[in-house]
Amino acid sequence: MTRGYAEPDGSTVFGDIGLSRLTDAGLAWRVLDEEVAELRPDQLVDADAVLVLGHERITEQSIPASGRLRHVARFGAGYDAVDTEACARHGVLVTNAPDAVRRPVADSVVALLYALAHHLVVKDRLVREGRWAERGDWRGPGLTGATVGIVGLGGIGLETARRVRAQGLRVLGYNRSDRSREAAGAGVETAPLDEVLRNSDYVVVAVAANPGTRHLVGERELALMRPGARLVNVSRGMVVDEDALVARLADGRLAGAGLDVFTEEPLDPDSPLTSLDNVVLAPHSLCWTDRYTDAVSTSVMASITAVSRGEEPPETVNGPFGTDGDSPGMVDGPFRTDNGPLGTHNPDTRDRT
Repeated sequence: MTRGYAEPDGSTVFGDIGLSRLTDAGLAWRVLDEEVAELRPDQLVDADAVLVLGHERITEQSIPASGRLRHVARFGAGYDAVDTEACARHGVLVTNAPDAVRRPVADSVVALLYALAHHLVVKDRLVREGRWAERGDWRGPGLTGATVGIVGLGGIGLETARRVRAQGLRVLGYNRSDRSREAAGAGVETAPLDEVLRNSDYVVVAVAANPGTRHLVGERELALMRPGARLVNVSRGMVVDEDALVARLADGRLAGAGLDVFTEEPLDPDSPLTSLDNVVLAPHSLCWTDRYTDAVSTSVMASITAVSRGEEPPETVNGPFGTDGDSPGMVDGPFRTDNGPLGTHNPDTRDRT
């Protein structure tokens, strides 16, 4: 397990992630000694699998030459920090937990929409600072009759659309690949990106982060949005040009933003975003709930256990499971130790659950 979000005893920022399930399956585990931005091969040389809890990068240089590493498991949906192609070339399977993440993230989008529509953060501040008389200055636009545009119609985007449609709102959607059938099933009207931006009161960014989506919403795209529109980003900070966003928020050309992700994390406390009343900020954790932890950990532990047994895991990212002449050869058998399949408890880890 990567060190950034975990303590040596296995406790994590997410709470109890169910490591006892690994122990019960006969798998030994440990937390890496050092927190690093990019994993090194010496950290993984004796590992059959690595559970990436945070945003640590795994590149081709991270993979040990021994060939023992077989599985990279991501705790969550995003895997933009993992070089999946390099992993495939080395026969390393990459898995994530998208189904477990969809509902909590969609709920967090709805929370941000309501917070923006009702100036929730500012009104909370008015009470705390004794500025009650200013409440008439912050009526808010509300959501009734609004059009919500969703950029990215993957699992999170479509789950968000279902929730928004349940509020009786119109939903426009854009996806880089054709997902018109799935969109129609969720009540989404698909349109080109520019049209979605021009015609939405609220724009939700929910695309996967990769080189092709860097600054997908940049200065030109932000300029297309209505002056009274608001933007929500639950994707990754790099998908939206943060400098351009700050400029449009500061001069009022954009009415507000709800952000759970940023270009650099943690966000600098001196960032202009922290001084803007029309912005709602969350520390890339708005979806973290007890149910989120339970759902993601269940999915991740199932994947690790399955791969350890040479079985197909629930979610794969980088290719077919198994080995044939045309595949990169993801996993062709159970994890192995020097003495055979990894199926014996490490007594030192039995009580660390």
